[in-house]
Amino acid sequence: MKQQRGHKARLYLTPSQAKTAEEQGHAARTMWNCLHSWWTMLPKDKRNLADADAAIRQGRKDLDFLGVLPAQAAQQVLKTYFRAWQNCWEGRAQAPDFKGRFRSRMAIDIPQGRDLQIVRLNRRWGRMWAPKIGFVLFRWTKDLPVGKRADKLNKVTGARLVKEANGWHVVFRVQAEVPEPQPHTGPTVGIDRGIAKPLALSDGTFREHGPWLTEGETKRLRRLEKASARKRRARTKGEKTSKRLARTYDQIAQLRAKAKRRAADWQHRTTTGIAETFSRIGVEDLAISNMIRSAKGTVEAPGTNVRQKAGLNRSIAGQAWGRTVTLLEYKAAQRGGQAVKVPAPNTSRRCSACGFITPGSRETQARFACRNPDCGFVENADTNAARNIDHAAGLAVSGLLSPRQ
Repeated sequence: MKQQRGHKARLYLTPSQAKTAEEQGHAARTMWNCLHSWWTMLPKDKRNLADADAAIRQGRKDLDFLGVLPAQAAQQVLKTYFRAWQNCWEGRAQAPDFKGRFRSRMAIDIPQGRDLQIVRLNRRWGRMWAPKIGFVLFRWTKDLPVGKRADKLNKVTGARLVKEANGWHVVFRVQAEVPEPQPHTGPTVGIDRGIAKPLALSDGTFREHGPWLTEGETKRLRRLEKASARKRRARTKGEKTSKRLARTYDQIAQLRAKAKRRAADWQHRTTTGIAETFSRIGVEDLAISNMIRSAKGTVEAPGTNVRQKAGLNRSIAGQAWGRTVTLLEYKAAQRGGQAVKVPAPNTSRRCSACGFITPGSRETQARFACRNPDCGFVENADTNAARNIDHAAGLAVSGLLSPRQ
């Protein structure tokens, strides 16, 4: 079967190449904003791709700073923007909006794989071509289907250059033909996601991790945040950001990016082990965006425990529950298994032994004790919820219960 995957590698640009890449990144963001302004200004019956394409071509002629963006990358901005509207119309995402200079990530698309001219130089290094930037070096950490190993079914179909806190990276779009996976014959499992226990499995085990930053890194991050706040107070409103403040922002971003990379690495290793061990993986179908909404309320009806809710929201967002499910879904499918989403209500309150929901059974955050006099089952609360999830996943797969019911 045909498989589409992405592979990310670190780019090593010269100072002049890095400057050109940043100019292209700013041009791509400005192109998006100009396109969004043009699109929303017109009546709905006047919006079409042909006129949008003509507007982009004219803009690249009239504005010199937009001309630094390659033509194919500019066309890809239009395709991405229109796809964002399609996702909104189909209910998968919110409507696209303007991209802020500091709130968005620089990205430059290279839609055609044949333009990349990828060559492996040695065991550690590879070289690729970036339009209007030139040949650039990248770290070779995975065998790519290039040269004699490339054919119609196995090839690099495109790439995207992205700038992160630790520099520029390239994300290759790799198409490969892989054999159909054999059905997984391993046991089944239910997974309860939480804060105190990141992942609790129905077999009684847990998948845990420590802090993403060391004690020294945490102290340094706190010191930098205090320094940035002090420098912002000394800055006049509307004044250009000083180089010292910009450098402090960069140092904060680098530390936070390091924590994010460590979290993603732990999630990849953990989900790979789970997908290789279990054939059916049950998870709760959580509305995470609703769970992390602010509790501020309105002026007429202010919320309560706003500070506590904000801390809980940060903890939930830091665990990246949605990414965990995404990784489990495609990794389980690759190995012949499946990930099943089940309804979330009462998974923590139901007894996994007798099936009854009795008030007060969850005595504490970590202890579940069934109040049914004929049962008396006692278990870790997260493990009990995971067992309920595993049972509900079995019902969903058997057709007795729809995952979305």
